[in-house]
Amino acid sequence: MSTRLAALLFLGGLALVFSPTVHGEVPLSRTERVLWTTCTITLCDHPSEGALASCFDRLHEIERRMGTGVPGSEVEAINAAAGKQAVPVSDDLFFLTGKALSVARLSGGLFDLTVGPLIEAWRMNRDSPDIPPKKQIVGALALIDWHDVVRDEKAKTIFLERPSMRLDLGGFIKGYAADETVRIFSGYGVTSALIDLGGNIFAMGTSPSGSPWKIGIQSPDQARGVFLAIVQVTGGSVVTAGVYEHYFVKKGRRYHHIMDIRSGFPVENGLLSVTVIADTSTYADAFDTALLVIGKTHVLRLAEKLGLNVVMVDDHHRVWVTPGTKRILTITDPTYSYAN
Repeated sequence: MSTRLAALLFLGGLALVFSPTVHGEVPLSRTERVLWTTCTITLCDHPSEGALASCFDRLHEIERRMGTGVPGSEVEAINAAAGKQAVPVSDDLFFLTGKALSVARLSGGLFDLTVGPLIEAWRMNRDSPDIPPKKQIVGALALIDWHDVVRDEKAKTIFLERPSMRLDLGGFIKGYAADETVRIFSGYGVTSALIDLGGNIFAMGTSPSGSPWKIGIQSPDQARGVFLAIVQVTGGSVVTAGVYEHYFVKKGRRYHHIMDIRSGFPVENGLLSVTVIADTSTYADAFDTALLVIGKTHVLRLAEKLGLNVVMVDDHHRVWVTPGTKRILTITDPTYSYAN
């Protein structure tokens, strides 16, 4: 459903508010449930129902094509054929697996697109997650190795070399979908828009007032909508991975969804969230998770090498940032302070 709005508030791991002055035009917004979350897209210039419809059609296509656990998806076809045969795939999935393998290499394998067996063991994509038996964790870890993903450039096929291996591209899909939305909008002449795919945000151009978009970063230990900092963005993506988003509690201990493939358990390194600000959302969406797993010891060096603006929050309320990030970031919660 599309609506014309005077002001908008987006809540999630990230959020923003903008003023109703919109280049002489009234914003046009639409919200749908897709990509396993609530997605809201707002056009601030060149408002077009056709543009919004095209974008949401594309989001649904991406979900059907690349979703883990989606019957008939290409990812599930690859998983079913693991150890047996290569599977022809679309340009979408071939491109995305290439990017995922690149991130795996840059992260030293700590981000691995074959993490599927471990996610399945913990039942993290289901309604009843639980701690797996040690034997099951060991078995799942033995199946995780990004080197065993074979891509044939000429045939456009993907092959998992060992039976029971499973791809899981959950760390990439929303970012890719956001970049595809930007591509579609650009074809309609749109220069100012806000794309919120369940907290994965891409801000096109400037805000309706002509100033940079102001996006709030969620405080990890506060209620939804309470922010520790504001980041200013002009034409870019802001994506956060946090240990507070998806978790379950057992015997008084919290288990979150971001897995450390060295231990087979949720990562524990003192980081509560990592926010990545980048020109494209595909890499931002992957690297927020990868950097959280890597930990702050190596993050700053890797992020600087990749040209990413990064904001890390640790369990002592310290905020670590890459060089240059302070110029676009304002800490608004006095209980937090810069660590570097």
